Amino acid sequence: MVIKMAKKRTFESAMQELEEIVRELESGHFSLEDAIKKFEMGMKCAKFCEEKLDVAQKQITLLTTDADGNVSEEFFESIKKHIVKPH
Repeated sequence: MVIKMAKKRTFESAMQELEEIVRELESGHFSLEDAIKKFEMGMKCAKFCEEKLDVAQKQITLLTTDADGNVSEEFFESIKKHIVKPH
C-alpha cells in the first residue's frame, strides 16, 4: 500500500488509514520487519486520532443545571477552570 500524504490530515483520513493498516496486518502477508513498520504507522495514526478526539472533547459544550433548575451551557474549558484547582 502506498500512503498518500494529504496537505492537511483529518481524523477521518487517519481512521481510514488505520483501518487499512489493520486489514493488511490481519492478512499476514508481511515479513516481520514489514509488519513492524505497518504497526508503527498504525500507532502514529492512532495517536493522531486520539489527539484529535481530545481536542474535540474540549470543544464540546456542556449543559449544566443550577439549583433553581435553570439550564445553561458553558464550554468545557470554562467548566474545567472551576473544577481543576491549581497546585
